[in-house]
Amino acid sequence: METRQETLWDKFLAPIFNQFLIDREALAKLRHSVDWEAVRDRFSQSDNIYPDYYLSHNFHGIKNGYLTPDAAVTYDPITQYVLPPNETWVRQEAVNRIQGSPRRILDLGCGTGSTTILLKQAFPQAEVIGVDLSPYMLFMASEKAKKVGLEIQWQQAKAEETPFKNASFDVVTASLLFHETPSVIAKLILKECFRLLTPGGQVIILDGNQKALFNTDWLTEIFEEPFIKEYAQGSVDAWMGNAGFEAVRTDELWWIHQVTRGMKPLPITEEIFSSVQVSFA
Repeated sequence: METRQETLWDKFLAPIFNQFLIDREALAKLRHSVDWEAVRDRFSQSDNIYPDYYLSHNFHGIKNGYLTPDAAVTYDPITQYVLPPNETWVRQEAVNRIQGSPRRILDLGCGTGSTTILLKQAFPQAEVIGVDLSPYMLFMASEKAKKVGLEIQWQQAKAEETPFKNASFDVVTASLLFHETPSVIAKLILKECFRLLTPGGQVIILDGNQKALFNTDWLTEIFEEPFIKEYAQGSVDAWMGNAGFEAVRTDELWWIHQVTRGMKPLPITEEIFSSVQVSFA
């Protein structure tokens, strides 16, 4: 039987967080104030089947990963400190890459809704939907949206296989999702993004800087992230190109993050082709 090895988080950072940065009493109070069984029933789809990669690994050192109330309760208090220089700034950079005025936006792997809420605030007239596999994370997201008075739809779904119709969104985003999935799933997610987007639609992927992670071993050792080294060896740019996106561009953010934008090509109709011929005549 394989023995779990301690991460840098276990050895050095967890004691600091537990003693100085995390209000454990407040988290315990929240943990015990919610009927988590009712939450599970409310946000779970009866036909949902959890994929093996989601069930068979711990994430961030939490047994059973995101399918526990503990993960949902502790995610925001910890994440605010581990996305330097500022979590909101980092997430906002993804939102800032969106061009135009989208009417429908889908946030894949939305977690506790931090980026989803920023999307709705940036585009208040748009219909915004956040999907995630964890009913507990979706509950936390819905509570956060209520507190700031935002109407956002929350739905349980796999990012690589959603229930939505073809070409039904103008923008699809994913924040901090790809490093938590096998690369084969990340590629499937991008194919799903392509299917979901209208022609000319935009996909925005925010995650760790693959170059920095690949060249700096200790960055991949901080947390218990089962797929982060595989992610570091890949290229979101290449994955997007293979999925059919064009005008793909990746920008580094504060060295350890990156945001990648791509566009679903517009169809080349006979009318457009004729106008191109005329312009070159």
